[in-house]
Amino acid sequence: MNIKYVETKQDITAKDVSRVFEASGIKRPYQDLERMERMIQNADVLITAWHENKMVGLARAITDFSYCCYLSDLAVDKEYQRYGIGRELVKRVKDQIGEESSLILLSSPIAMEYYPKLGFSKADNAYIIKRAK
Repeated sequence: MNIKYVETKQDITAKDVSRVFEASGIKRPYQDLERMERMIQNADVLITAWHENKMVGLARAITDFSYCCYLSDLAVDKEYQRYGIGRELVKRVKDQIGEESSLILLSSPIAMEYYPKLGFSKADNAYIIKRAK
């Protein structure tokens, strides 16, 4: 399968991102296209995976490029999972943030077994104040 990776926000639409979130099975407000657009525009790193003209995966992160990076989204359309797309997206995020930055994420419950396979270690010292909506 020929997957093309794009490392820019240019020409990425909220509809494309919304469709990937819905097709991946992770919980995101994919119906709220205005919010999706803000999520795209305010990301420091956005890498997308494409099969032909269809976005099939994305990694979205917030970072200072010097100490830490929060991988806020890693989503791959269920039809395209198990082809190494998620692994490649994480690799490309790591390449962009460099060796000085830690890569941190909050896992979706359905992906708890997946992240250790990519080299992530489980952290027992994290805290969260959940969003109101």
